[in-house]
Amino acid sequence: MNCNKEKYRIAMKINKMVKQLSCLGISIVPFIQCHGQNNPVSQPNIIYIFPDQMRNCAMEFWHNEHFSKFINFTADPVKTPNLNRFAEESIVFTSAMSNCPLSTPHRGSLLTGMYPHKSGAMLNCNSDRPISSLRDDVVSISDVLRNNGYECAYIGKYHLDFPTPNDPQNPGHYVENRDPVWDAYTPPEKRHGFNFWYSYGTFDEHKHPHYWDTEGNRHDINEYSPKHEADVAIAYLENKNNERDATKPFFLVISMNPPHSPYHSLNDCREEDYKLYKDKSLQELLVRPNVDLTMEKAKCAPFYFAHVTGVDKEFGRILEAVKELDLDKNTIIVFSSDHGETLCSHGTSDPKNLPYTEAMNVPFLIRYPGKLIPRTVNYLLSSPDIMPTLLGLSGFKKQIPQDVQGYDFSETLLTNKVKNDIPNSVLYIKNIDGDKNEEGKVISYFPVSRGIKTLKYTLVLTINKKTKALEEVLFFDDEKDPYQMNNLDWNDFPQERKMLLSELSGLLKKADDPWFRERILNEFISY
Repeated sequence: MNCNKEKYRIAMKINKMVKQLSCLGISIVPFIQCHGQNNPVSQPNIIYIFPDQMRNCAMEFWHNEHFSKFINFTADPVKTPNLNRFAEESIVFTSAMSNCPLSTPHRGSLLTGMYPHKSGAMLNCNSDRPISSLRDDVVSISDVLRNNGYECAYIGKYHLDFPTPNDPQNPGHYVENRDPVWDAYTPPEKRHGFNFWYSYGTFDEHKHPHYWDTEGNRHDINEYSPKHEADVAIAYLENKNNERDATKPFFLVISMNPPHSPYHSLNDCREEDYKLYKDKSLQELLVRPNVDLTMEKAKCAPFYFAHVTGVDKEFGRILEAVKELDLDKNTIIVFSSDHGETLCSHGTSDPKNLPYTEAMNVPFLIRYPGKLIPRTVNYLLSSPDIMPTLLGLSGFKKQIPQDVQGYDFSETLLTNKVKNDIPNSVLYIKNIDGDKNEEGKVISYFPVSRGIKTLKYTLVLTINKKTKALEEVLFFDDEKDPYQMNNLDWNDFPQERKMLLSELSGLLKKADDPWFRERILNEFISY
């Protein structure tokens, strides 16, 4: 029968009582069910929530000594009460890394378990870059889950499709007029198993977002986007409009745009969130010693942190709905981000696409009641590892595609026993536009930087676009210098240099990276 939300809650309470009586040997058949209820299934539901451009240090619980003893940095002065509670119930990663800290490349790796050059998403998608778009023929996590009985839903920012003139409301035209076009409509044949769709390509007006639904209808909304997306997600969880088959497990992705820019004024964030930070000085807000407070962008700090708090509030609403609907016991929930935000650290105007900790180190918290023991770990999880790890945790280890390049952490997470082959380093990738044709369209990409990050060191090599000769070396001791303020001369550390270059060579080979295929910098890197 169809039930409203209150009847659904009553049904859940009755069924809980039935289970309790059953434990006492009293058998009663539950007499009420409704379309929102998930029948018992062996596979868990999965909810993956990732705001855009949120750095790992922007979570309040890092100030708690229960967590602070695992890190060597000072956390941002943010308010995230829901993440604080969630962290106590989760495995919290201190060292999750976005290998190519940009929106499109990370999202391609998240869905496919591949590095950007394999997923097809090497650069941020726009209409000038036809070479960068998620491959249609690749098998994504949603494809695997859909083929194994899951309902799959995507809500929010997608940013994985090369924009084409396919506006459903205006056939033969792009969905926006600017040049190059960034926003995009994703047609059903490119949705990789997601059968519920409420999404857009990329569009940065947080209080005036828009979305295309499963049938291609456009919805223009005058509301803070995380709030609206949480509403849509909660309705999906309640199965309010029969969006899903309630007898099947579900995979729900919620991709919020904030705290991605813009973060300049109350036109971008909610006043209630901004009030928490508006009276604090820039010195109180930007506490990292590598910050340049003279940058004009420094004034954005209270608005950026307001976005973080706004995201936290909506995350909390989703968690509460999961609990109220009695879905929490058999649901894996992940909170993460696609990349971080430098926010005036290192004096750079680039918020991402850099090897600095502020850009690469992202939140990664995962909760699976009864299966994962809450704890804090320093595992070097990277973007391609997420897809195989979630499939492994869901019981689909054998269904992980052979061309997946990421590492499956599921056994280590489930057993709390570190395997011998666990990664001790991650690859850093930076690509830029390569050659262009007569129309100005990018027809190739250039692998300008590659590097390696371990728990102790960061080493990044950048080459000249014309000659491919070594142009810059960044070398940091992240243990002694967590804010990466002292770029070391690698010639002063021959043993460490040799070790890191050898490890980098192995990572490049395993990834089948262009640097390995072209033997770039082979005078330094032994391929």
